[in-house]
Amino acid sequence: MTDAPAARTVEADSGTKLKKGITTLLLFFFIVGDTLGAGIYTLVGTLAQDVGGALWIPLLLALTLALLTAGTYAELITKYPHAGGAARFAERAFKKPYVTFLIGFLMLSSGITTSAALANAFAGDYLEALVPNVPTIPVTIFFIALLVIINIRGVRESLIANVGATLIEMTGLIIIIAIAALVIGGGGGNPERITTFAEDIPPLTGAFAATITAFFSFLGFEAAANMAEEVKDPSRSYPRALFGAILTAAVVYLAIAIGAGIVVPTEQLANSEGPLLEVITASGFSFPPWLFAIIALVAIGNGALLFLVMASRATYGLAEAKLLPAVFGKVLPGRKTPWVAILAVGLVTVAMSFVGDVGTLADTTVLLLVLVFISANVSVLVLKKDKVSHKHFTAPKIVSILALIASVALLTQQSAQTWLIAGAYIVVGTILFLIARAARRRSYREGTAEPTKALKLE
Repeated sequence: MTDAPAARTVEADSGTKLKKGITTLLLFFFIVGDTLGAGIYTLVGTLAQDVGGALWIPLLLALTLALLTAGTYAELITKYPHAGGAARFAERAFKKPYVTFLIGFLMLSSGITTSAALANAFAGDYLEALVPNVPTIPVTIFFIALLVIINIRGVRESLIANVGATLIEMTGLIIIIAIAALVIGGGGGNPERITTFAEDIPPLTGAFAATITAFFSFLGFEAAANMAEEVKDPSRSYPRALFGAILTAAVVYLAIAIGAGIVVPTEQLANSEGPLLEVITASGFSFPPWLFAIIALVAIGNGALLFLVMASRATYGLAEAKLLPAVFGKVLPGRKTPWVAILAVGLVTVAMSFVGDVGTLADTTVLLLVLVFISANVSVLVLKKDKVSHKHFTAPKIVSILALIASVALLTQQSAQTWLIAGAYIVVGTILFLIARAARRRSYREGTAEPTKALKLE
């Protein structure tokens, strides 16, 4: 860490157009809410398909990778507290406009993809349990529109809404943990299940495959990276909120995984689309299904809101770096929110909600973000020699090296289908980059564009 006199002053504080309204507590809830979202309510069954009752193994592997990568992000974000996340880090490290744009594009694409997947999930089985035969398309569109309105009103309003939703989500998870504990404490369930792997799948193969799914549940820190420009004191707040949120989520996940593995027969868990509801059913306790459906819908809605916030901030960050048209950097007077970026992300999310199912889009999100994490881990190593005038978190080099190795290993477990979708994103991003570069060159020739300070579009 540096010891400069301006220890509590971060770079570009005076230059940001965004309102600094995020405290450590709000940031903590942002990451917890983004982590303890819809994934844990739906993905436990998918994990059971790969590893049987040993659900805790892929969660521990995913936690290890998350903590390693979080160390990288804690250093980069506190060193360079700007919206744009890994794209801004790539800009500083590589000084290649195409790389900067592509990383940012992958980030916002992952946010849009996840929001679309969760919008589909919101209009699915949980809503059906409350309101039968509701048309899914109008519900999906209305749901996304509502999230856009909340986002435009302001980041503080979005995060305050997130605090309430997160408390509801955690209440639902605590209910599941408590019920499982009562069953186990009363001598019910079968503890041997949590050391029994799925049949016909080699344990190591199943564990690595399940780690991809489990890692989806720890992706909140990348979304939070795009909020750094709006955090009051990122050097102090971000590391505390980041590691605290990841460890909080890990404790909850492991408690649920162990409880569900013991209480529910593995085959029943693996075949269920509502695995946590299976815990209640297997326990014999009476709990209203409609109430749990409401809790699940809140979790889904909260996750979609937070990923939508992340995608809009990534879009804004690219505009500020002159890699997207300047219109995406427009900020709403008074509210100080990037309203054009929010509206654009909302419209694309509606379109993406008609592409693929929830599982496919979730796996695609992991692949896209692992590519982003690889860039971030390389960036932090390149930027170690770069000095700034304020204090910041510093991670040992070995942390980022191990995170890089683990990320590459995770890529080898991805399916051909997710690679195809990711490849399509990269092609689209490349085309948009070339269009933007051509437009900027034309503006330079005509003398209507000011040179960018961020980088040169050669």
